[in-house]
Amino acid sequence: MNQDRISRAKRIVIKVGSSSITGENEANLDRIVDLAARLMKAGKDVVIVSSGAIATAAPLIGLSVKSEDLPTSQALASIGQARLMARYERSLSRHNRIPAQILLTVDNLGEEVTRVNAQRALERLIEIGVVPVINENDSVATQEIRFGDNDQLAARVAVLFEADMLLLLSDVDSLYSAPPSDLRAERIPLVTLDDDLSSIQVSGTSTGYGTGGALTKLAAAKFASEAGVGVLLTATENVDVIDSRECNNTWFEPAD
Repeated sequence: MNQDRISRAKRIVIKVGSSSITGENEANLDRIVDLAARLMKAGKDVVIVSSGAIATAAPLIGLSVKSEDLPTSQALASIGQARLMARYERSLSRHNRIPAQILLTVDNLGEEVTRVNAQRALERLIEIGVVPVINENDSVATQEIRFGDNDQLAARVAVLFEADMLLLLSDVDSLYSAPPSDLRAERIPLVTLDDDLSSIQVSGTSTGYGTGGALTKLAAAKFASEAGVGVLLTATENVDVIDSRECNNTWFEPAD
C-alpha cells in the first residue's frame, strides 16, 4: 500500500524531529536526504521540515539539558540553525542538490500577505530544483507566536504546499492504542476521518530537545488529513524501506 501511495503522490512533505537527526542519531540526516533525493529523481516535489537547531547548538556551549529560558533557546536556535543547514548542504551535495532555508512563525502563515509570499517562495524553489528546508524561526519567535512543535508546522506547510502526502517521522513506527511500552498496546495501521480516537492513550511530549510527542503528531495528522493531505506516520529508522511491506506505519486517510 505504501508503494502505491508514494507512487501516486506528486508532492511530499517530510518532517523530521530533533532526536532523529542529532546526537547518536546524527547519521539519520543522510538517510532522510537520500529518501528526498530518491523521491525527487522519481519526479516528485519534496519539502523537508526539520527540527534540530537547538539540539545542534547546545553541546557547543556546554549545555546537556533543554533550557526553559526563552532567550537562551533563541540564542541556541541562532547558533544551531547555521550548523544544521551546513549539514543539509553537505548531505545534499552528494546528490548534486542544494538546500534553501525557510524560517517561519505562526504569524507568517496566519497573515494572508506573508502566507502567500511563503507559498510563492516554495513554488519558485521547487521550479528551480532546490530543496526547501523549513524550520520554526525560534530565534525571534515568542511564546505567543510559536507553533510549539514542528509537527504542527509541517501540517500547515503541507496544506500551504498543497501536498499529497505528509511523511511524519517519529521515534515510534505507528500510532498505538496506548504507549508502545504498554503490553496491551495495539498498533493502528489505518485511521479514517470517521474514526473515534478519543480512547487512545498518548503521551504529551518527548524527552530531550524535542518538543513533539505522540499527542502533537496525532493533532498534526488530523489537521493535515482533514485538509486533504494523506499522512504517513512511521519511525525514522524506516526511511530506507518506506515503500515496502517491511515498513510498519499508520496511514491517515485524507479528506476528498
